[in-house]
Amino acid sequence: MITRGDILWLGVSAGVTGSLVGGMMLGIGLGLIVNNQPWGWLLLLPGAPVSAIPGWLLARKLARQI
Repeated sequence: MITRGDILWLGVSAGVTGSLVGGMMLGIGLGLIVNNQPWGWLLLLPGAPVSAIPGWLLARKLARQI
């Protein structure tokens, strides 16, 4: 049985890991673009969608418990 606490921790952990992953990709990519290295766009553009992947994986793991 999934409790309210499980859902709360899912939100907290998904938010923290998503922010870390996406923020680092965005920061490093923007730093490369500012320094005239165009391959920084390969990190900058998928930064936001990739940040959702840890939360999605955690939610699938929690959904398997049902």
